[in-house]
Amino acid sequence: MREAEEFMPETTKTVSSPDKPDKMKVNDKLIRIIGVQFFGIVIPNATGLISNNDRSITYLLGTYGFFIAMTFLVWEGNRFFLFKLQKRFDWFIHPLQKTVVLLAMNVFYTAPVVIGMLLLWYYGTGNAADWQVIQTTVIVCVISVVFITHVYETVFLIKQRQDDLVRGEQLERAKAQAELEVLKNQIDPHFMFNSLNSLSYLIDENQSKAKQFTESLAEVYRYILSNKDQELVILEDELVFLQKYIDLLKLRFGEALKVMFEIKEDEKSQYLIPPISVFIALENVVKHNELSKSSPLTVTIGLEEDALSVQNRMVEKKSLYHSTKIGLNNLKERFRITVNREVIVKNDGVYFELMLPLLKLTN
Repeated sequence: MREAEEFMPETTKTVSSPDKPDKMKVNDKLIRIIGVQFFGIVIPNATGLISNNDRSITYLLGTYGFFIAMTFLVWEGNRFFLFKLQKRFDWFIHPLQKTVVLLAMNVFYTAPVVIGMLLLWYYGTGNAADWQVIQTTVIVCVISVVFITHVYETVFLIKQRQDDLVRGEQLERAKAQAELEVLKNQIDPHFMFNSLNSLSYLIDENQSKAKQFTESLAEVYRYILSNKDQELVILEDELVFLQKYIDLLKLRFGEALKVMFEIKEDEKSQYLIPPISVFIALENVVKHNELSKSSPLTVTIGLEEDALSVQNRMVEKKSLYHSTKIGLNNLKERFRITVNREVIVKNDGVYFELMLPLLKLTN
């Protein structure tokens, strides 16, 4: 629902209120000034009401002033009702009703005003009313009003469509941002849950390693907290702290876990990636595969077609307890929202690979 106070393509702006619908404001002052004078001069000449021949300047100025005043009343009255009507009917919801009401409004307001003004003009000039001329003038005025109303409504429809598109985009962005915040907030408990499981294991097995694990965990967790609210970080920074996380994992698994990097040093600073995403990818591998010194789990991390590949040979755990299933789903959703590309999962029964899409920095 919209109310217009100013019109035409010069300037448009929308004023939003949390309690009220958007109001359309368009600037039509110049158009109204020109239009009223134009029709006030053209209509009486076109319908034969006056002739410029053998008339005094005073008479012509007075007569044209009268018809300009008539045109002003017709224009402003129809404009007033048109803007009031914007509050009640929407073209997209009630197109037929609005068309009927608009036409009725144009006819039943314009015709009486024009007839009344013409009778007043005939009376003032001392001439007998010519109903044929009055009928022609009324028809011309109604047609002109319908045309002008159509122009107004066309501008309203275009502006409404633009506003709806903008509003739709804003809602989509707000929805995506809300989803992203939820996903980011899931990272903390997910990471801490798995880390505390590892710490619990080390406390029972090796208290010295448990202490070292706690100190390293604090450093990694500091990185997570400082970057959790960032949508993207440089790949190089992500990999620096990934190495610290790998050191954490090695405290528990030792030589049972091997991580190999196949990334050139100069490539690390050329890409952006959602923070902590590689942590979760590696965590997913460790959680779902058997690790042992006799059969170490090897994870290869490399670059492939503007994506970060995290690949491992599958040695699936026979039993998997305490799996929240948050990690991989979280990863997919964050990349969909932030990078606008899908995480690709490849699984041929022998190798499992995650392809994390990257954003390349432009020079």
